Amino acid sequence: MAFRPETAKPLNELAEILLRGPGALSPGERELIATYVSSENDCLFCQSIHGAVAAYYLDGNDQLVLDVKQSAEHAAVSDKLKALLAIAGKVQRGGKNVRPEDIERARREGATDREIHDTVLIAAAFCMYNRYVDGLATCAPDEPNAYRDPGARLAREGYIESTRELAGTSSGAAS
Repeated sequence: MAFRPETAKPLNELAEILLRGPGALSPGERELIATYVSSENDCLFCQSIHGAVAAYYLDGNDQLVLDVKQSAEHAAVSDKLKALLAIAGKVQRGGKNVRPEDIERARREGATDREIHDTVLIAAAFCMYNRYVDGLATCAPDEPNAYRDPGARLAREGYIESTRELAGTSSGAAS
């Protein structure tokens, strides 16, 4: 992102809309979807930074983030979010894997068409983000605590502010 601020800007604007913009899903739920897809794609940086943002929104519940990454179906999240995470996982493997019964399950659990749409778009976008980050061999510390402060900053300031920082108005970087 720091290498090409002009491409970072629209990517971070999309992340801002998808993860923090108006919507029925909370920012924490949306960050969990991004974290789950990133985990399924084995993108250490994205699953770690977005997991830290999710934990921030979820009152510091790092264990819930880990549980979602390990088994979304068994995590302590709502049945609606489990159904949406199942859709996200299928998008991660390939959009055509989403079946009508997956959509019906989500609707049965209370998901709106907007929530289903946003889940699919978050999952698809994070497949792209993950490939971008990993394709450039982005430095990704192994220590989960390395992501706590940057994740909290992203949760407080958002992805647009991170773009400004990359452009030079202050120091820092984000994905």
